[in-house]
Amino acid sequence: MLSRQSHTERLLQLALRKGLLRPSDLAELGIPRVYLTRLVAGGKLAKAGRGLYRLAETPFSESESLAIVAARAPQAVFCLLTALQFHGLTTQLPRQVWIALPQGSRAPRMEYPPVKLIQYSGDAFTQGIETHRIDQVDLRVYSVAKTVADCFKHRNKIGLDVALEALRDARSRKKASADDLWRFAKICRVANVMRPYLEAVE
Repeated sequence: MLSRQSHTERLLQLALRKGLLRPSDLAELGIPRVYLTRLVAGGKLAKAGRGLYRLAETPFSESESLAIVAARAPQAVFCLLTALQFHGLTTQLPRQVWIALPQGSRAPRMEYPPVKLIQYSGDAFTQGIETHRIDQVDLRVYSVAKTVADCFKHRNKIGLDVALEALRDARSRKKASADDLWRFAKICRVANVMRPYLEAVE
């Protein structure tokens, strides 16, 4: 039988390694969930969201809200305005975290941060996913080229001006090649919409 001190040490080490803890993570180590409550009360852990905990003294980056969503919905891919912000292609600060999930999925139930769900099917969901490890959490984010094509696909939701700005910035800063942009324009079925704009920035 492990001592209370041993449970505490193992739990804190797990939090350091994973970045974000879920109560289910404790079951694998045989640590009673009451230790989460004790460590929060003692100021060692802090709640990062519903059912999520992190080390209290760990400074999180600006991507903390993305890490929280990724921990709650590992299949989600960050898209549109959130992906633009992640890639440094917009000056806008989205009020919601934009995520993509397969057709027919439900948005994860979360108190924070607010989530905006976009549903895709087939290649439109699976292609162009990059994995970035931040704050010990894997973030799945659409590539620059896929994000630009998505912006044209959803121009009625986010505005054509946002899509055009993203396209211009992606090309001028060499973050996406013309070939990649064209490939995703076809995958996202916006080739005819994007063609004149792609030709204008070349």
